[in-house]
Amino acid sequence: DVRSKQERLKIKFYYLQRQLLERVKRRWVLSTLELTEEEPGPYPRRLSQMYNNKSNQVGKSHKFRISGMGVTEEPLGVFSIQEDTGIVIVHKPIDRERYSLFHIKFDILDRDTGEKIDKELAFDVEVKDINDNAPRFSHPEIQADVMENTAEGEDLHVTDPDEENTPSSTFTLRVISQKPPEPKIYLRKIDDLLTQLRFEGCFNYDRYEIIVEAKDHGTPSLSSTAVITLNVVDSNTHLPTFKETKVRSEMVLLIAVDDKDVPKTPGWRAKYFFIKGNEGGNYKIETDPETNEGILSVIKGKDFEKTTLTTLEIGVENEEPLFVCHAGSSGPAKAPPSNSINVTVKVIDINDPPHFLNEKNSIYMKEEEQPGMVLFTPNVHDVDSDTSKIRYKIANDPAGWATIDPKTGEVKSVKKMDRESPHVENGIYKLLVIAIDDGEPPATGTATVLIHLNDINDNKPYLVKKSVILCENKEKMVMLPVRDNDTHPYSGPFTFSLGGDDKILKQWKLEKSFGEEVGLVSLSKLYNGNFSVPLVIKDQQGVGGQETIHVIVCDCGKGDVCKSKMVSSVNLGPAAIGLIFAGLLLLLCEPILPNHMVDDGNQTLIQYNQEGGGAACSVSRLL
Repeated sequence: DVRSKQERLKIKFYYLQRQLLERVKRRWVLSTLELTEEEPGPYPRRLSQMYNNKSNQVGKSHKFRISGMGVTEEPLGVFSIQEDTGIVIVHKPIDRERYSLFHIKFDILDRDTGEKIDKELAFDVEVKDINDNAPRFSHPEIQADVMENTAEGEDLHVTDPDEENTPSSTFTLRVISQKPPEPKIYLRKIDDLLTQLRFEGCFNYDRYEIIVEAKDHGTPSLSSTAVITLNVVDSNTHLPTFKETKVRSEMVLLIAVDDKDVPKTPGWRAKYFFIKGNEGGNYKIETDPETNEGILSVIKGKDFEKTTLTTLEIGVENEEPLFVCHAGSSGPAKAPPSNSINVTVKVIDINDPPHFLNEKNSIYMKEEEQPGMVLFTPNVHDVDSDTSKIRYKIANDPAGWATIDPKTGEVKSVKKMDRESPHVENGIYKLLVIAIDDGEPPATGTATVLIHLNDINDNKPYLVKKSVILCENKEKMVMLPVRDNDTHPYSGPFTFSLGGDDKILKQWKLEKSFGEEVGLVSLSKLYNGNFSVPLVIKDQQGVGGQETIHVIVCDCGKGDVCKSKMVSSVNLGPAAIGLIFAGLLLLLCEPILPNHMVDDGNQTLIQYNQEGGGAACSVSRLL
């Protein structure tokens, strides 16, 4: 039994192995699917036909279905299939540069149930490329600024959208035209996409136009061009040269140069320098930015007794280093030496001005000192004049407080000096004294005398405002600010007290009687009117006096000023106007009625400071 069982297992394994090794018959059959881009048509056209062996099952009705790119996915409307025959149809040309591959799926379905009869067939259809694109420059028109002294060129980026690694996408670049023709410009390939313009020689023109062609190797061959405009920016290729080789001067001198580079550029602007002759630093030379001339001038006096003639050797170069170009190559080379000029300067003796030993002098004194005080005595020397012949004047004395001896220069006060004068700034009064020699022409030296005035307690504190408004319908207090023209310790804080009699003390009081201001408070209800209140103010030293503050009591309404009484307007009718004219005519007539005397009234002086107001007065009748 065991043996028979083993034999049965061997037979079963043999048939299973044979079944696995049997060839499985193909179920989907597809003729070749070949797509070439931009095929001329006509469209629609047959592309291929699908077969499936399960379509022959007896009693089964089937249909073919297509899906994927070109059918149910973008781009739509490219493919379709005949349900009965399986013929695949293409409806329009294809641009390979947009869609190089289509992923398509095929199914066979039971027409009655819609269920799949067999497994789905999916595959990729590649689109065959044709040479329909010329190489493209990333910038078909290029404007580039190139320095005249540069050795590098402009980069070109070129691409071809046809299929990579094919003749259609392989291209060659070449320069097909160049204006002007020199220097010779050529191309150097950096990598597959980048090419650089190079040149040999020197740029002798301001503008170059180069046309570069990119041509592929496809069939037919396609090409495109790019126009490159090179704007040559001038650099320093010319040395400045002096127009003269020798110059003699007795005053400020202008030195001219020629330079053939573009004006107002660093390669044109001149820089002048001393080669020799200015070891003492007596001279300076600057460049006029408009004319490019050198301006030679004296910055330090030269001793006339030592020398009368000075020879200066002056060189010139440009702000930008010189660039020397040799034919056939470009780049910096050894520059020629800078151009130079010899300038002979004649030293002319001039009258040196008198010199004050101390040009600024400070004097300290108290204000209000008695006149006649000596303020300043000058100490002057002059290298080429007799000091005994020097004359002195006061050039500036705005308050007229001083006088000067024209021979000795001694300055005295002629008036008392007030520290609070508007001519005194920060406690300092300024005098300007000049010394004039007898040279030809006369020369002048200047000294400043600063008189520091120490303050004394010569000013009393005072009210900033002499009158104030007290709104009777609001608070019963007004603040009174106080000032003193003296400085510490002769000014505030101040002390305050009320002057006058007991009536004032019963009607007013002071709040905060120490400081820079004081509050005046009414103790009883006040009627509208004017009130005068005496106020005693003293500074820190107890110096002061009595001031009078005038208080206007009124109804301010909602504001801070007195309300104005409104004046009613009256319109006169014709009858009223007639009566006015009649009255005026009666005044012109001679009176014939006796004059009725009326008893005198309460005189003509009405007393307004009585609480009840004034008495009524009587007026004589006109008629």
